[in-house]
Amino acid sequence: MKTAQMVQSTGTTDKGRLHIAFELSNSKWKLSMSNGSKNRHKTITARDLDELERQIQIGKEKLKLPSDVAVYSCYEAGRDGFWIHRYLQSQGIINLVVDSASIEVNRRYRRAKTDRIDADKLLSMLMRHMAGERKVWSVVRVPGLAQEDARRIDREMQRLKKERGAHSNRIKSLLILHGIKISTINRHFRQSLEQIRLYNGRGLPAALKSEILREHERYELTNAHLKHLVGQKKQLLESDSPQARQVLKLLQLRGIGDIISWDLVFEFFGWRQFDNVKQVGAAAGLAPTPHGSGSRQTEQGIGKDGNGRVRQVMIELSWLWLRYQPQSALSRWYTHRFAAGGKRMRRVGIVALARKLLVALWKYVSIGLVPEGAVIKL
Repeated sequence: MKTAQMVQSTGTTDKGRLHIAFELSNSKWKLSMSNGSKNRHKTITARDLDELERQIQIGKEKLKLPSDVAVYSCYEAGRDGFWIHRYLQSQGIINLVVDSASIEVNRRYRRAKTDRIDADKLLSMLMRHMAGERKVWSVVRVPGLAQEDARRIDREMQRLKKERGAHSNRIKSLLILHGIKISTINRHFRQSLEQIRLYNGRGLPAALKSEILREHERYELTNAHLKHLVGQKKQLLESDSPQARQVLKLLQLRGIGDIISWDLVFEFFGWRQFDNVKQVGAAAGLAPTPHGSGSRQTEQGIGKDGNGRVRQVMIELSWLWLRYQPQSALSRWYTHRFAAGGKRMRRVGIVALARKLLVALWKYVSIGLVPEGAVIKL
């Protein structure tokens, strides 16, 4: 009740607020509404927007709120993506997309859990957030529709590369069953398949050969899709978009190639706005997570609660940076601090370097500040 009173007292008008929490599933949506003192629950069919609008209007009437009252809502980030957020914003509703891992839960081994309990929990945390308790959870930054769509190319390429590798490994595994080993699968694979002979001089069994050919067709189809996506990336880079300019800017630094620069821009720099270096490190999951109690102080390592793709790219780029930018200030710092240590110490150091390098690249992309001692490609 105290939280509800705080929400009402901090309202911007005397009309109050309507708070709505969504507990989403594939078939049903659980709605939990509140005016600050009274709650209302309703279950609707998933993605039924007409019914959602109707229930919001009914909720205003049942909770004795005016029709033009300010509406605040929230839901957990998940498989439904951000289209619900964009729809709610189009209806004039202030919506928050919440990181599921940041929602506090009861620590008992056995705890009650239902969609209604989860929706009520989200509702109470939404009210606390709107009352000024901003750190009650982590709010997800939602990309624009065009920015989100631009990320699809590289994500599909990564998935297709894994799929291509799976087809390649399957073909090699089928051949090794009969003592035949091949190193690569090239454009002459079908012709060479006809010339393969078993230990007794015979050709491949008919069923095995047919299976390999079908697997090779899927391999070739995946390759064709990859080539098409490479062409799309080239077209985007030739455009005069802000993201394309950022990619070309990163490519000027020695040690950074097109794949890494693309990932950093379209997954991170191209649409996120940062106010300070702490936000940069935290958004990539490279921020430290200390754990202290009394005189005991423990470092738990990086949080890993940010963009996993960017974190993986930065670890890879850090090793490349040491190789291709050995005279930079960051490389010298790493060499002085960690190079003389063992393998574990060097792995710890490379994560620290990744965070510092990410901050340096953010400054380079945003304000043009070249990392100290870095070499620009001619």
